[in-house]
Amino acid sequence: TLQWETLGRQFVEYEQMAPFLIPEEQQRRLLDFLPLFLKAWEQSAGVIVFPNIQLLASEVSKLLTKEIKRNLNGKPAEEARLALELLLQQKGETEDGRLLLKSVYLLSQTDLRTMCNIIGSGLPAALMQCLYLFFTFPLKKTSDDGETNEDDTQTQEMLVKIMLNMYREEQGVEELLAADKLQSLIIATASLWDQCSHSWKVPTGRVLRTISKAQTKKSIVYLQAMDCIKIAIQNLFKLADTICACDVCEAASIVLCFVKDSYPISSALLTEFENNDGYQLLLKIILRCEGLQQNEGDPYLDEILDMLTCLTTCGKTELKVSGNIVHPQLPHFNFEQTRSSGMTVKNLQAFQVLQSIFLKSNDQHLCGRILEAIGTIWAWDTVNFFLLEWTLQPINQFTDIIHFKPHPVQVQFFRLVESIVLDLSYVPHEILKKVQYLIKENVVPFCTLTALQCLLSMTTKDLLFSDIFRDSGLLGLLLALLRKQAKILRKSGKSTSVGKWKHHYYQYCLQLCRQYWLKSIESDLFVLKDYGMVPYIKIFLDDECYRSATLSILEQLSVINYEEYMSIIIGALCSSTQGELRLKLDLLKSLLRILESPKSHSAFRTCSGFNGLLSLLSDMEGALQDPPSGLWAAVGHNCILELVFYTLQGITAALHLDPVNSNFFQRNGLFEKMAEDLGSLGCFWTQGEWQIPLSHERTRTFGEFLDAAFCSSEPFPVWLKNCIWILNFLDHMAKGTLHLQTYFKERKPEMGEASRDDQEGPQAQEEHPVAFKRPGNKLPASAHRGEMGDCAIVHPGAVCVMVRLLPKLYKEGHSQLSQEIQCAVVDHIQSLVKSEKSRQVMCGSGLLSTIITSCQDAFRNDSHPLHLSLTRVFEKLASQAIEPDVLR
Repeated sequence: TLQWETLGRQFVEYEQMAPFLIPEEQQRRLLDFLPLFLKAWEQSAGVIVFPNIQLLASEVSKLLTKEIKRNLNGKPAEEARLALELLLQQKGETEDGRLLLKSVYLLSQTDLRTMCNIIGSGLPAALMQCLYLFFTFPLKKTSDDGETNEDDTQTQEMLVKIMLNMYREEQGVEELLAADKLQSLIIATASLWDQCSHSWKVPTGRVLRTISKAQTKKSIVYLQAMDCIKIAIQNLFKLADTICACDVCEAASIVLCFVKDSYPISSALLTEFENNDGYQLLLKIILRCEGLQQNEGDPYLDEILDMLTCLTTCGKTELKVSGNIVHPQLPHFNFEQTRSSGMTVKNLQAFQVLQSIFLKSNDQHLCGRILEAIGTIWAWDTVNFFLLEWTLQPINQFTDIIHFKPHPVQVQFFRLVESIVLDLSYVPHEILKKVQYLIKENVVPFCTLTALQCLLSMTTKDLLFSDIFRDSGLLGLLLALLRKQAKILRKSGKSTSVGKWKHHYYQYCLQLCRQYWLKSIESDLFVLKDYGMVPYIKIFLDDECYRSATLSILEQLSVINYEEYMSIIIGALCSSTQGELRLKLDLLKSLLRILESPKSHSAFRTCSGFNGLLSLLSDMEGALQDPPSGLWAAVGHNCILELVFYTLQGITAALHLDPVNSNFFQRNGLFEKMAEDLGSLGCFWTQGEWQIPLSHERTRTFGEFLDAAFCSSEPFPVWLKNCIWILNFLDHMAKGTLHLQTYFKERKPEMGEASRDDQEGPQAQEEHPVAFKRPGNKLPASAHRGEMGDCAIVHPGAVCVMVRLLPKLYKEGHSQLSQEIQCAVVDHIQSLVKSEKSRQVMCGSGLLSTIITSCQDAFRNDSHPLHLSLTRVFEKLASQAIEPDVLR
């Protein structure tokens, strides 16, 4: 503060003495004062506390202007340029020029009033003359190699910063017009870009762009009077044929800035640009940029494209186009509501340049930028889509040639087409017809795939597209393609290998067909039968990438014919090979979805559904052996348990609230067959009787065993965990709740994923416990424990199966554990029949005699404690029954 106070007094003394001093002495005293000012500024961390700062700025700026003019006066251009270099970089005893430059540099960064004083000194015009010389006449000593020393760089930075600060003010722009060098510099950039000083190209561009943004009516009149834009365009036409594309882009972008930035004030420069073939120049320059590397010249090319996009809204009159809406349209579309007062297209000439670039070029970057520009124009005002499409028809024309473009451009284009529907809620019928023609011709497979994906996305928007694509013939085309491919698959068998793109191709075809029938009315489903497609559609079940869409189509078809659906699914399950686990799981999950409808139960029974599902269990004989053997060695236990679970779920769903199916299952001894098939899976004991004497000890409940099976850290043997899981499935089946449970995570293959089965190793159950999920909240936590005796039995046959499996809960070397789990299961079965409703169901089922016989067969020694425990329960029930055979 003391320093600034001292400097303030010194400057006041200077002001008082100045009128009485000769100019040379006045200048010397000011130059002696400036080092003290700069030192104070440096020591106060850039904070200036100086009351007469505006006057100081005016005095210093005037002196710098005077010195510049003195060094330029009467000298040839190259000599003047050298003199400026020496003035601003003086070393040794005299460095007045650099001292003045640094002082103005600091003062220009203070406040607007100080800047106005600097501008009023005449410095804007003087520095414009300096910039013109520095840019136009490179010094020979540097060989124009772009290499400059540290002092050169600092001088350049200070000069440019002062000019930027001055020229961003309108006053600064108008002051520099007095030098008559602005138009000279603009024209120089358009004619001497390849000959100018390399190190001054970027700074000159920065300064001119700053001036462009601060244009005034006066500066525009000045440039127009000088024919500045006209001459610049003429020079750029010549330059475009002689220098590299990125350089001519850089030069042209500077000229275009003045055209674009001046338009809000006056249309004069834009008119001059248009009248002198400015758009043809831009088209020529941009097309020369084809083949440039990704980052070469991109900033200036992108700048030109951005400015050209902005020019599309520059026009005096609004475009008038008559509405030409083709119906049908989406229900919520209303063209009148799309009109707004936003940035609408008024300059079709500018847009035609963008359109011509896309039509003529196959360059990925150029085409991509044009599509981005169109998306931007649509975003400015939704009416712009209609204004352009009803006049120049850009998207309509692009569709004809899109297959010639690089793949990324095709993807970008179809996303743009998709946005017409998703964002504008408009159905472009003419464009969609051309897209469908692309699919039909299939000239470029990748383009066809992308087009199919686009249409698929649209069909999810509204069901209206299903009608549109049906009426346009697309649905018939897709079905014909699918029928042709299905014949090939059927003739050549599952070994047929198709290319990756064909996999995607038929996958999209199937998904489009699925989307068509999704939520459709019954009469629409007959289209599939009319085309005779049902026998062909089912052929696609074998390939996993087609399966989801195929199953969805068949599920929709089931609405009009459950028997046909059941025949296809059950037939596919029975004909699947032992290793096609993923196919079986997908078929079972589809079956479960259809069995949610009670109307399907009869068709399931008449199509041998029960026998078909039980045959799956029969085919898994030995699958859960530990260690696994044969084909099962390559399949994890998780996947096998999952297949058992969904098989039992299917049976439970078919029996649910269906007395006819329940009676059929029981009368045909299918519960006994189920027990036999489950017992042969490999985790249950199959070596005959075991004679180890046991005591009737109880330590853990069945629910606790089940919790331990869920916990991967519990040191249970694999065979026991598998047995507990299967008994848990049967427990829920007995209660009629198995079809409501979810234990396994859903697996959704990615698009185009190759068909493959789960390849978990033999220890998958321990290594990948995440494949299991805890049951949902459909039952309380106590549902797994013995205290759930109040949960009523729905299917007594499942209890019979549990009893038959009871003696098989044994493994050599685990006798104590075997006894413990058997006792737990016995207690659990006893708890199941405690409720009055369960006793009624058991007594009325006609299965009591079967269960008692099962107990006797299971434990041939009548004194066996488990036999005695169970028989007491069922004998008590038998005494309440009315069937003679049960009493006997």
